[in-house]
Amino acid sequence: MKQAVRVLAQLALYLPLMALIGTFSTWPPFTEVPPGDALLRLSFTHAAQRRHPCHKRTDAELAKLPPNMRAPLECPRERAPIRIELALDGKVLIERELAPAGLHRDGAATAYFRLAVPAGRHRILVRMRDRPESGFNFQREADLELAPGSALVIDFDSAKGGFVFRG
Repeated sequence: MKQAVRVLAQLALYLPLMALIGTFSTWPPFTEVPPGDALLRLSFTHAAQRRHPCHKRTDAELAKLPPNMRAPLECPRERAPIRIELALDGKVLIERELAPAGLHRDGAATAYFRLAVPAGRHRILVRMRDRPESGFNFQREADLELAPGSALVIDFDSAKGGFVFRG
């Protein structure tokens, strides 16, 4: 008898909980992208070039240093900030400067941008500068068809020579 009461009490507690979970698993409806739009993601992590070039120490400079610190080259750790631009059909959507990570600003910079754009045919231009000099040293431009509800990911892969479009 006690076991039957226990089972009925558990059912009385579990059934409303299961109904609540079932309701919120299907309602309200969630869509990642509004109807008629496509998703554009720019996501990468990249270590820029060093901000200052390495300096070859002279014999006099080396003599002033303790023996365990006598490296012939002095290379500052700090990296240049990354300048990124993303344009859609000639209109610049993202224009940012990303600082390198780390206490000494010697780490990689991370970018993540997510935009909903109208679906259809678009000309996408993405370019980046990862050096202290002016001018962009990486650029990719493409005409792409973005289907409604689709997602285009723009990644940076230095081994492949620059930006990669996926999706």
